[in-house]
Parts: sequence; C-alpha cells; structure tokens
Amino acid sequence: MSTSNNRSGSTKERFSRFGFILAAIGSSVGLGNMWKFPYITGENGGAAFFLLFIVCLVLVGLPVLLAELAIGRNGRASAASSFVRLGGGPAWRGAGLLQVLTPFLILSFYIIVVGWTLHYAILAFSGRLFADGDFGGAFTAFSSSYWPLIWQAISMVLVGLVIAKGVAGGIEKFNKILIPSMAVLLVLLMVRSVTLPGASEGVSFFLQPDFSVLTPESALIALGHAFFSLSLGMGILMTYGAYVDKNQSLGTATVAIGVGDLLYALIAGLIIFPTTFSFGIAPDEGARLVFIALPAAFSAMPLGSLFGGLFFALLAIAALTSAVSILEVPVAFAKEQWGWSRTRAVYTVAFICFLFGVPLALSNGLVPGLMIGGRTLFDWVDFITANILLPLIGLLITIFAGYRWKNVAEASGLRPVWFRLWLFSLRYIAPILMLLVLLYTSGVLSI
Repeated sequence: MSTSNNRSGSTKERFSRFGFILAAIGSSVGLGNMWKFPYITGENGGAAFFLLFIVCLVLVGLPVLLAELAIGRNGRASAASSFVRLGGGPAWRGAGLLQVLTPFLILSFYIIVVGWTLHYAILAFSGRLFADGDFGGAFTAFSSSYWPLIWQAISMVLVGLVIAKGVAGGIEKFNKILIPSMAVLLVLLMVRSVTLPGASEGVSFFLQPDFSVLTPESALIALGHAFFSLSLGMGILMTYGAYVDKNQSLGTATVAIGVGDLLYALIAGLIIFPTTFSFGIAPDEGARLVFIALPAAFSAMPLGSLFGGLFFALLAIAALTSAVSILEVPVAFAKEQWGWSRTRAVYTVAFICFLFGVPLALSNGLVPGLMIGGRTLFDWVDFITANILLPLIGLLITIFAGYRWKNVAEASGLRPVWFRLWLFSLRYIAPILMLLVLLYTSGVLSI
C-alpha cells in the first residue's frame, strides 16, 4: 500500500461481517471479565452488583461502543486521525493520539499477564502446578524471576505473528478459531463448576441479588467496569470500525458485541463462584483469586490437572485475543503516519512495546527499588491507563459524537427513535457518568 494511501486514511483491509463481530467480541472478552469481574463482584455483594453492571452496560457501554464504531467506519483512518477527518479540527488530534498512546501503554503490562496465563496453563496440564501446596509462594517466586520476561517475549511474538498476517488473514482468522474454542471451554468449565459439592451456594451468591449491600461506590465500580470490559477508550473499536463494510449494521453489531461480553461475564461468574464456594475460598480474594486461590481449588478437585489446565488455557485465549486487538491500534497508526508496511509496523511497534514492558515486569520483585509512591512501575502504568486515560478518552468520545460531529445521525445508521435515544445518552447521561468515573478512579472524588 502506498504512503499516500495510508496517510489519506483509506484502507483496503476489511473484515467480513461475521469476522468483525468475532474480532470485536475477542477484544472485549479478555482477562477483565474472567479475572477482574469475579473479584469485584465478590467484593460488592454478588448478584446485585451483576444486575447493576448490566444496567451500566446498557446506559453507557453500548452507546459509547456504537459511537466508537461509527467514528471509525466513517473516518476510515487510524484512531489518531478519525476525529480530525470527521470535522473535529486540529484540537481533536490530541484526543486521537491519546487513543494510540493508551493501548501502547496497556499492552506493555498486559502482555506480561498474558505470559503468566500461558505459563500457568502449561504448569497445570503437566501437573507441576499442583506438586507443591504453597501456591502463593510459587506465584511470588515466578513473578520475581526472569521467567516472566521469557513468557512476555513469547506472548508478544505470538500476537505479532497474528497481526502481521493482516486483518482478514490474521486477526479475523485467529478469532474465528479461538472464540469458538473459548466458548467450548467456558461451557465445559461451567458444567464442572456448577456440579461440584456445595456449588449451589456460589450460584446463589452470584444470581440471587441482595440490594442492601450496594453502595454509591459499587455503582461507580460497575459503571467503570461496564466501560472497560467492552475495551472502550482504547482506540480498538475505532480502529476495527475502519475495517467494517459500509453495509454492515453498526446497531446490530453493537448489540451482538454487548451480548457476547455479557454472556462471557455471566459464565465466568458461574465458573468462579461455584468453585470458590465449593472449596471454601472467599469470593473477594482480589487479584490473588486466579493465580493463587483457584489453583488450590483445582488441586483438590478430581481431574484437577485437566480442569486447571483448561481454565488457564481459557484465560490465555481470552488474553491473546485482547492483546491482538490492542496491538493493532498503534500498528494502524504507524502505517498511516509513516507509510510503513504492515510487517515493518508490527515488528517495530511490538519490539518497542516489549522493551517498554521489561522494567514493568522486573518491578514485580526481581529488581528491588522499582517503586514510586508505594506502587511498582507495573501498578503505576495499570493505574494511569485504567483510572485516568480510559475514562478521559471515553468522556471525549461522548462529547465529540454528542455535540461536535455534524453527520452523526447518518453515520450511526439507526432508525429515528433509536437515534434519539442514543443521542440523548451521549449528550446527557454518558458524559456525566463518565466524568464521575474519572473523578472517582483518579482519586479526586471519594464516596
């Protein structure tokens, strides 16, 4: 592809209709819903929080998701340029660049966790994970060694190889294989979990709401996770939108992606909570739940090596599909900005991102002193992206689509009644709620 074509924002790369849905679902069903969602649900009372999450998904998540897709498809450019191409003016260039910087930063630490999941999948299948009952000590020893760097490199190479094959031949084909595989694993693990002794208590905790446990803080947490679980604000859906055919219904695609994300969260809960209750594990164990508490449960389970291996294979698949979508954002920018070939853009961006992530991996214990203000470098990049950059970008997207974009009605492809509801959300509901999330997650607002 020529340099001039890249910089004009045109692209010949396209998803098929079904391939786009799978790729978008793959971007959203990452570690967030399998790792983060269960423990924040456990910390906030279970079923009542899950219902609150669904409300937030509908009120904020889906409207912003549709806005990102519409901006991407009509801009036909990288996430950095779409605002400007649609009449945003030079001032919006900075907002676009944030959508390239943010996924780059996210991938620098996310790819480390991808490596953890691959490592644990192999350990579980081999039975070595369960050879020693000190799961906390084993995780600490692993995360503070050089092994995370090796798995980080392996994960980045795998993701880079997929992206290098292009949109249809790489991203779409990859998701057509892994998303159905992930669905099969989800069902198998759910059946195993809900049939464990004492699993019914976990199912009740997850599906029978107790609204008395909800707090205003719970509402903001649910709102934030509804936004983040859909991969909003990362430039992913805007970038993917540029590869969507003009005839595809964005409204239908938005609903399909939202339903896929919700089903994944539901089944994840039906895997985690029955298992934790069955083995007497507190459902609010936090991030320790996946890598320390659950291995203990699998070790006590019949065929634990098999089901533990399947669980971490599921995590690895979810992590890889998300990592692929994250890397595509800065790669698309590099192609557009500098006229690079896809291969050159992939390997250059992936290598730089890997190097940036090295000190983040080392800060988890291998190199003492890589901490600032009580947080490791890994934790700082996670905090800044999740709590400041993503909600800020989400707020900017609602402002642009709700107030600045003149052709938003035509671009959305919605029928008049649905368009009015969507626009009302973008103008009066989503911006206020996103501002509250930004103020809360950044520490300005306390409840």
